[in-house]
Amino acid sequence: MSDNGRSSANSWLMLLLAGGFEVGYALSVGGSQGFTRLEWSLVAVVFFLLTLWALSVALRTIDVGIGYAVWAGIGAAGAALLGPVFFDETLTPVKALWLGLIIAGVVWLKLADRPANTEKPAAERHDAERIVAAR
Repeated sequence: MSDNGRSSANSWLMLLLAGGFEVGYALSVGGSQGFTRLEWSLVAVVFFLLTLWALSVALRTIDVGIGYAVWAGIGAAGAALLGPVFFDETLTPVKALWLGLIIAGVVWLKLADRPANTEKPAAERHDAERIVAAR
């Protein structure tokens, strides 16, 4: 894998981490009950700073529109899936269907971000070599 490919993979891993921090932020804000519970409020501030840091690192090489959409999608889906686990919330089949659509969209965005193969086919390389050699 090239350095550029490694950089892209690292950026996507950082974006996933940012999404995880965003889920933690959303859940801790919910637990803070409007920032009236100190311990949950402090956890929310830590997750907020972590998610912004990780997102900013990921956006060094990922387009802002794509990165933000993936980050927000992970945060929304994660909070909706874990909300019923930590709080008195419900996850209906209709909500689960739409969350599945968000997750599918995130996967397709990642697939669309793959760099195009920039290497020329062998026949084109040989033609260029013959032209240069003929000069």
